[in-house]
Amino acid sequence: MRSLFSIFVFTYFSFLFLIFFVIISLVFLLTFPFDKYRKAPNYTLSIMARFMMKASPGWKMEMEGMDKFDPSEPTIFISNHQSFLDMAFIYHLPWKMKWVSKRSLTYIPVMGWLVWLTGHLTINRASRSALKKLDNLVKPLKDLVPVMIFPEGTRTMDGHLKPFKNGAFLLAMEHGFKIQPMAIDGGFKAMPPASKKLNPNVTFRLKVLETIDPAKFEDMKELKDHTFSMMAEEINKMRDT
Repeated sequence: MRSLFSIFVFTYFSFLFLIFFVIISLVFLLTFPFDKYRKAPNYTLSIMARFMMKASPGWKMEMEGMDKFDPSEPTIFISNHQSFLDMAFIYHLPWKMKWVSKRSLTYIPVMGWLVWLTGHLTINRASRSALKKLDNLVKPLKDLVPVMIFPEGTRTMDGHLKPFKNGAFLLAMEHGFKIQPMAIDGGFKAMPPASKKLNPNVTFRLKVLETIDPAKFEDMKELKDHTFSMMAEEINKMRDT
């Protein structure tokens, strides 16, 4: 049963990516002269994300804490990363963000092209400076375009929260950007990294946590450790319910 479901989902996703690549390309061509941050293509991608999460009637979604976000403040969103489905799930939030991914992703046919067309932000991992890697995030943030980063750097392979990289926290300390942590759960169960079989019955949970002001911390490490503790605690609570 799970094997047949997995074949269906991957086929369905491939179809969605191809169809929406055409649609988003057209939206980009129509709007790029006046849509500085490619908000229209990004909104169109969010429609695709909604279709993705309808792949199974057994995939349920629960979200809370949306009132914690203040759109009048430059904000770096951070979340734990469990699977490929995290992006489709988080896209259901009522605001749209610019996601941060490694630059090499843009070279992947269709998927990478969608990253470019929708104006998402990339980092050059070859750079030795964590701050320099994130230079292109500063202007959108100052223009009140929220940015989304997975501070673990990659998805978890065992379901547990991985240590955080420094970049997001250095950027917040350097420019005074607020940190908006989120805890999510469900992606690991739905799409285990060690298995090609997807789970058709999963409840995806997301909670937006209290905003963190970097000015209240002595240094980057203290900010990072505090954020990690907040998220780890919330993820554990989700799994206990």
